[in-house]
Amino acid sequence: MALAAKNTLIEFNDGSENEALNLIAPCVAIPAWTEKLVAARPYLNVHVLQHYASQLTLDWGGEELNHALAAHPRIGEKAQGDGKEALFSKGEQSAVDTQNSALTLALAQGNAEYEERFGRVFLIRAKGRSGEDILTELHRRLNNSPAQEETEALEQLRQITLLRLEGVFAQ
Repeated sequence: MALAAKNTLIEFNDGSENEALNLIAPCVAIPAWTEKLVAARPYLNVHVLQHYASQLTLDWGGEELNHALAAHPRIGEKAQGDGKEALFSKGEQSAVDTQNSALTLALAQGNAEYEERFGRVFLIRAKGRSGEDILTELHRRLNNSPAQEETEALEQLRQITLLRLEGVFAQ
């Protein structure tokens, strides 16, 4: 484990409840998840923390998804502000070529169609995906039933959250 990750874990384990919550809150806008993760301190190592965090995500359903989506920008749109969550989002979407006007328009149209069909923002783990890959997934997921799409969106939320948590402790 890197020294910085070890120091961050020490800060997380030994800090006040508020300090620990503030450290991981940008990972996902689901207060119950962050509160449970903080309440289970101390963690022996980052791997144990990540494993427990992953287990907690398995309890999420539609209510948690809708709550978390309130903090997510649309794919292809830049997150506003300079807070930790906005920085995470900007980094995750960095492979989306916003200079490609055809792609930007297609994503905007796809986002609008998705929101009309499912009543929420399209969510996908953007990290490691190109804008074209995201657009392909968006079009594929438009064919899902509402139940199928909720399941896929929750899985994407889990992946995003756990990647962000990994990022917190890799600093």
